[in-house]
Amino acid sequence: MNTFNVDLWDVAEALADRARAETLAHFRAAALTAESKSEGFDPVTIADRRAEEVMRDVLADRRPNDGIVGEEFENVVGTSGVTWVLDPIDGTRGYISGTPTWGTLIAAGDEMGPKLGLIDQPYIGERFMGGLGRRTMTGPSGQHDLAVRNGIDLAEAIVFTTFPEVGTADEGAAFARVSQAARLTRYGCDCYAYALLAAGQIDLVIEAGLQAYDIQAPIAVIEAAGGLVTNWEGAPVHYGGRALAAATPELHAAAMALLNP
Repeated sequence: MNTFNVDLWDVAEALADRARAETLAHFRAAALTAESKSEGFDPVTIADRRAEEVMRDVLADRRPNDGIVGEEFENVVGTSGVTWVLDPIDGTRGYISGTPTWGTLIAAGDEMGPKLGLIDQPYIGERFMGGLGRRTMTGPSGQHDLAVRNGIDLAEAIVFTTFPEVGTADEGAAFARVSQAARLTRYGCDCYAYALLAAGQIDLVIEAGLQAYDIQAPIAVIEAAGGLVTNWEGAPVHYGGRALAAATPELHAAAMALLNP
């Protein structure tokens, strides 16, 4: 029996539905507060924790033998060969600011990487899904196939990253080389930027300092849409680190050459 089958999509969407209800219940609420998980400001809210809790409840009921890697709670080692990778709110800074560019990330895969991925934006009502036979988005305008944009040179490309500083000073300088060669650079969309790439709206996403739960769902969605996601050296990035997502191999190569001169 194939461990990874289309039936996993029923579970993935149930997870997203439960998380959507929890995150919307607290979004833009006057009483919402955030605490920091580490030095500086690494915010977490009751919505982050409750959304992950309800997703774990679904998995305990429907997939009790699966592993879980989540942002807010301890990892669970499974026995089925399937591991779920969960980020209840990717973009908590945006969430507490009231912007609708955060999202819930859900992936299922194994040590080789994600087999399915889902990016959900509850407030807009958009859901992007890729893997195991799907490459679709649903939202206010209905359902559409996902497909990356083709035929764009780096000089015409739209590039996204979450933070202007990207990471270290050297990583910021590397990103700046790509940004200066592109037509347009935008900031601050967190996981929504990866969804836009899969939907054919933008061309490159470049980030650093990621965890597995930040990138596994976007990998599956973008690859299903025809794009590619690696680290800055072209190797797999499903365990996190520095990510380069591109619509085409040509754009990927052009960006990687500037990131690693």
